[in-house]
Amino acid sequence: MEALLTSTLVVALAEIGDKTQLLAILLAVQFRKPLVIMAGILAATLANHFLAALVGAQAAAFLEGDWFRYLVAASFLLMALWTLIPDTLDEEERPRLRDGAFLTTLITFFLVEMGDKTQVATIALGAQFEQVALVTLGTTLGMMLANAPAVWFGEAVIRRVPLRLVRRLAALLFLVLGVWLVAETAGWI
Repeated sequence: MEALLTSTLVVALAEIGDKTQLLAILLAVQFRKPLVIMAGILAATLANHFLAALVGAQAAAFLEGDWFRYLVAASFLLMALWTLIPDTLDEEERPRLRDGAFLTTLITFFLVEMGDKTQVATIALGAQFEQVALVTLGTTLGMMLANAPAVWFGEAVIRRVPLRLVRRLAALLFLVLGVWLVAETAGWI
């Protein structure tokens, strides 16, 4: 249960103001089909985050030892810093409209998520918990919780939510996870 809840919270906070959330708003505005957009986001996230959690869990199983736990902790600490940097959606990442709402969302969301901070966080969570299904479910739930308001209410929500505060909360959460993992590995707790 810890893997599910931690994964949900970490990714939900990290996704706010992220480029995939900006993409979700753009897709919602262009297609005006919120259920189809959410279905595309769900499918893309399940596929992407399953692979990410699997990579993390396999790395943890293969690379055992304290040094690997310190590496995972360092990745959380780096994620804390990365989360403080606002994202933008580059021109080449903007969706193409020729494939329909679902397919466009599925493909662009999957590709834009590659190497994104929520995917990197999913790899780290997979390595920490070594529970692929629960991490995938949790990170996907976090993505859906963060993106549903963006899809249904778009820019109005983003203008009202203090993104700087949310980024700081997400960074603090990554920092706490990193410090906790270091302290646990060192035997301090």
